[in-house]
Amino acid sequence: MTQTPKNIAIIGSGLVGSLLAIYLKKLGHSITVFDRRPDIRNITFSGRSINLAMSNRGWNALEHVGIDDEIRKIAIPLDKRAMHVIDQPLYFQKYGKEGEAIWSISRGVLNKKMIDLAEEQGVEFRFEEKVWDVDLPEAKVFTGESEKGEWKEYKYDLIFGCDGAFSRVRHKMQRRSRFDYSQDFIDVGYKELSIPPNADGTHQLDKHSFHIWPRGKFMLIAMPNLDGSFTCTLFLPFEGEISFESLQTEEDAKNFFKEYFPNVRQVIDDLLGDFFKNPTSALVTMKCYPWTYWDKVALVGDSAHAVVPFYGQGMNAGFEDIFVLNELIKVHGDDWHAIFKNYQEKRKPNADAIAELSYRNFIEMSSKTADPKFLLQKKIEKHFASKHPDKWVPAYSRVTFSSRPYAEALAEGDAQENIMQEVMKMPEIEEKWNSIEVEEKMLSLL
Repeated sequence: MTQTPKNIAIIGSGLVGSLLAIYLKKLGHSITVFDRRPDIRNITFSGRSINLAMSNRGWNALEHVGIDDEIRKIAIPLDKRAMHVIDQPLYFQKYGKEGEAIWSISRGVLNKKMIDLAEEQGVEFRFEEKVWDVDLPEAKVFTGESEKGEWKEYKYDLIFGCDGAFSRVRHKMQRRSRFDYSQDFIDVGYKELSIPPNADGTHQLDKHSFHIWPRGKFMLIAMPNLDGSFTCTLFLPFEGEISFESLQTEEDAKNFFKEYFPNVRQVIDDLLGDFFKNPTSALVTMKCYPWTYWDKVALVGDSAHAVVPFYGQGMNAGFEDIFVLNELIKVHGDDWHAIFKNYQEKRKPNADAIAELSYRNFIEMSSKTADPKFLLQKKIEKHFASKHPDKWVPAYSRVTFSSRPYAEALAEGDAQENIMQEVMKMPEIEEKWNSIEVEEKMLSLL
């Protein structure tokens, strides 16, 4: 179904804003993207990034507008976790079936590419133009150099807020009656670190693995970049015995890395440099509703549903928002009221589900991935799934390697966990984990 061309403003030139601009431009609309920041293509990235993990939902959205091949050129497939457990040899956990992988992409590299691709379509970007206010009923945007200075006024047909977890557009919507909003910070922060390439440009660690150093209440992760380096992220409590607060001097930090991450000791000086140079950032889950204001304004991506990064689904969920929006446009044509109403009703339960799954995955990645009982449970699940793929799809595979609703993955995952709790109580489960008896028990519980 074709649409009448509209004059549309998108607030935020990040990943979601730039992909939405491409989608809407291809539908024939006139698109202006505002961003308070300078053009990311002209600056060094900020040292606050966690490498992105593109999975099925993200690729599906990119494929639909024909840019997936371009993005694959700047991504590295990771088909397994590499587990760095203290006093144990390095071991690997395959993510899914043969051929299934998540893809590591530098946020900065991807964002620059997406802006280039949007500009090639004819999208106008207005960098260093901060939006101070939005008139929701009139779809007006007010920009200026400062809150107290003179503002410029722009009138649009539609406005999309793609300006992140602390969205200015959402802030204006929050002032309206019956707008539900919550934000929840976890007591763990993160800091970006890096491992440089070898002298010959190769990677110091296996380049097709997502590297995890699980340490209970904290962990380090590393994801590869095209230049041979790894972007590492240290997740650590803000306060407490082992925390960012407790690591005040270079000696403190050096001892910390030597004790808990001995196999990255050879790059310790680089890590220390990053540790004191890069900011410590917070992690927030943000939920709100409604996501739209009549047929004029809509929130997309983190501005509607920010999640903690432990399932690697923040970007993928935002891209899926756009895909769903586009499918509704095909159904409803020019009826933006119906498009927006159906969009928020379809996406809200799934956004809440991935928020819950993301938080749980932090517990799994930091604590359970080094727990022998947990590893045995996963081994049993994988064995059963290989024999009965129609009856058992692991929650991780549902989220990462399918486009089925997040809410379905959460519900099915909870049901599977209840079954596994019963299976793990079986006598001598360690010896007979792959026996007919265990298989029949699982089939009976399904």
